[in-house]
Amino acid sequence: MGSRIEHRAEFSGDVADVLAAVAGEDALAARLERLGGDGAALLKYSWSDDDEIFVELRQGISAERLPQAVRALHKGDLVVHRTQTWRPEGEGYTGEATVEVGGVPGEITARTSLTADGDRVVLATHGEVTVRIPLFGGKLETVIAEQVTKLLEREGEFTAKWLADH
Repeated sequence: MGSRIEHRAEFSGDVADVLAAVAGEDALAARLERLGGDGAALLKYSWSDDDEIFVELRQGISAERLPQAVRALHKGDLVVHRTQTWRPEGEGYTGEATVEVGGVPGEITARTSLTADGDRVVLATHGEVTVRIPLFGGKLETVIAEQVTKLLEREGEFTAKWLADH
């Protein structure tokens, strides 16, 4: 059983504007430049005619920025591969995300939604971190879930600023 990730961010604007700020190519490139770490790159991107979005990106975390619990079990920098899909559902969008961390036996999976709530738009993420290392996996899952939640908070702050500036 993995560690849960729950995150909610609210934004001003309509669903289309918030989607562009969360999953638009320009916004993603800017977010990666600001928050992506070493070797960050947008590897694949498509926004189809039927409004489905596919994103694959790479992020880097230098070893000195890793929590001690992670450094004890993993030597060196981490390379994170992340995929995200979005598709229309009702008046909003739903999606799935998967994350693999090079050299760590496990993954992060999440379901995402973007929905209107009055004059706000809510981005909700519900996920799970699974690390398959006997004895230490549970501790690492907790640490990773905390770090992912912090990253989602920083991405939410970036998105709010992007919306205000654009």
